[in-house]
Formats: sequence, structure tokens, C-alpha cells
Amino acid sequence: MPGIGNVIIDVQGLAKRFGEVQAVVGVDFAVSRGELFGFLGPNGAGKTTTINMLTGLARPDGGTIRIAGLDCTGNPKAAQHLMGVVPDESNLYPELSGFDNLCFCGALYGMARGDREARARNLLAQFGLTDAAARRFGGYSKGMKRKLTIAAGIMHEPQILFLDEPTTGIDVASARQIRQLIASLNQSGTTIFLTTHYIEEAERLCGRIAFIVKGRIVRTDTVESLMQETEGRHVVQFAVSGGAAALCEALGSAFPGLRCTPVSDQALLAESGSSEPVRIGPLVRFIEEERGAEVTEARRMRPSLEDVFVRITGVEATAMKVEREEKKAGGGT
Repeated sequence: MPGIGNVIIDVQGLAKRFGEVQAVVGVDFAVSRGELFGFLGPNGAGKTTTINMLTGLARPDGGTIRIAGLDCTGNPKAAQHLMGVVPDESNLYPELSGFDNLCFCGALYGMARGDREARARNLLAQFGLTDAAARRFGGYSKGMKRKLTIAAGIMHEPQILFLDEPTTGIDVASARQIRQLIASLNQSGTTIFLTTHYIEEAERLCGRIAFIVKGRIVRTDTVESLMQETEGRHVVQFAVSGGAAALCEALGSAFPGLRCTPVSDQALLAESGSSEPVRIGPLVRFIEEERGAEVTEARRMRPSLEDVFVRITGVEATAMKVEREEKKAGGGT
């Protein structure tokens, strides 16, 4: 938990309903100044609704919001000058150039012309977009659009940056560049509130993470503490010729203490129920000689934050992956 004097975002009992749907239910959390805080959960968990309430785009039905000591519960715009917001879908103008979009954003924040033009040029250089500065934003690639949208969010050098799914639906190289930019912004002192479907992204970037499911926060902790829960686990993934579910059942009977989970029809995970590592040889022999299936690969798995997420939330990582694909195809959060 952040120290009280260092808290920049303080949320207590936050709630929001849309008709019959309770989108956010009694959410409590605090974010320290300079922290990179992750907000992780499946589609419809309440991530975007929470960001909208924090940034003044939606009014809470209950609870309190304090940003940098300002009470934003009754006055949602009280701290907007301290915030930069990067929505999951770009809010920039397709007919304007990259440079003009940034300058327009700067004007909205009351920046003088000379200051906003200088800031726009600096950001275009920092984000590797100088060569595209005069091009229409509508002609940018998805990765370039995300980078310029982030640049627009920090035109006025905000104390807090809200990033909603910053790397969803873009190519691997652009996603890597954006993660590097996010880390650099945080290292320079910007407080970052990040929502993402990518569990590995949260593990890589965040200091602390809140897991939200069905509008409720089920756990908030440091990544280090969460990862300690995976210590001592021994997991091996087997690629087999087929019938993984039946093989898991047979393995569970033949090897007491072994936990076996089918991942697909041709893959299964075997986890030791003790501190002893999984012995691969006996399992391969059993699968091939006793069950007549072929093992094409066996590899030891490094436990990850994904394992912790599944155990705490009950939401399978495969469901998160499906949602990412839906987002790529144009689905919402």
C-alpha cells in the first residue's frame, strides 16, 4: 500500500451502474506518485468504466475520488489539467497531420503557440515520427497512430497518464517500442495507470497490479509478491499426438500427486504436487508405452504472472487471448 503522503490517486468505494448492469462495485485502491500501476482483468470487468470515472468522463454512482489531493467526486474536472488520457481507440483527427494534431491538443491545454510547436516537434522526434509529421493522421499505420495518440496525451506534460490498452491490435515491433516509451515516461517521473489484456505486458512494466473481475477488485499487490507465489512450482508442458484430456485422466490415476490439465487436444500441463520436480522420463514412457500416444515435445515451464492471474481470478488466460483477438478485429472492452 502506498504511503499516505505519497498518494496521487485515492479511490474509495467507487461504484457505477448502467441500467441493470453493475459495472463497478465498491472499488478501493491507491496509487503512489511516480508509480506504474496496472489494472488487469477480462473483457467487461470494469477497467474502462473505472478510467472514465477517474478522468471525469463518467460520474460515479457512489464512492470518492481524490487526485493529487483534489476531491474529484463532485467536480470531475477538478484535476483534469494534471492528467493525460490515451483511450483504447484514437481520438485524434484523421484529416489533420501528425504535427497539427499535437499542436491542436496543446492549444486545448492553453499552451502558447511557440511552446506547443516546439513540444510537438520534440515529441515527434522522441516517438520516431518526424518523417511522418506532415502526413495526414488517417494514413498512419496502427502502430504509428498509437504512438501519436500517446504523444498527444502527454503534450501538456501531465503528472498522471491513463493508458487504456495501449498495445492492443498493433504489430509486435510497434508494441515493443510503445512499451519502451511507457517505461521511459515512468522513469522520468510520470505516474502511469495502465489497463491491459496482456498479462505478460503488465508483468514486464508494472510495479503493482490490481486484478478486477466483474467490477470488483479481487487482489492488489506488487508484481514481486505475486510472483513469489509461483516459487517452488514445477510444471512441464507435453505436446502429444492427441487425446490430451484422456491422457490427463490416466496420468492422474497412475501418478498420485501429479496435477494434469489439458491445454488442447494435443497439449497438456503436468504439475508436481510436491517440491520435487516433475520426472519427465516416466511420464513419457507411460504416455507412449501404456497409452499408445506419441510425445512430440516436453519442456519445463517457467511459472508466470499468468498462472497467478488464473488462480486468483478464476479467468482462464485463453479467454484473455480470445478477447485480444476480438479487439484486433474491432471488438470493444
